[in-house]
Amino acid sequence: MANHLSSLKRIRQNYTRRVRNKYVCKSTKTAIKKLLNNKNKEQYPIVISMIDKLAKKNIIHVNKAARFKKKLSKKLFLN
Repeated sequence: MANHLSSLKRIRQNYTRRVRNKYVCKSTKTAIKKLLNNKNKEQYPIVISMIDKLAKKNIIHVNKAARFKKKLSKKLFLN
């Protein structure tokens, strides 16, 4: 276990951020699955903005966000 106050604070901060990032990432994946199952094109801009927010906050990589958006648009609009 850490001895310094700053390292204890860092542990608390890391835990809080990890939980928040996990929640946001999981909710985005759920929104993607709902979008693909329902083929509801009105939800498309909302999901795209969720993916962009993840990339902006460095929760996922920018290229991964681009891959998600490309696959979504392909499955929704080309079929």
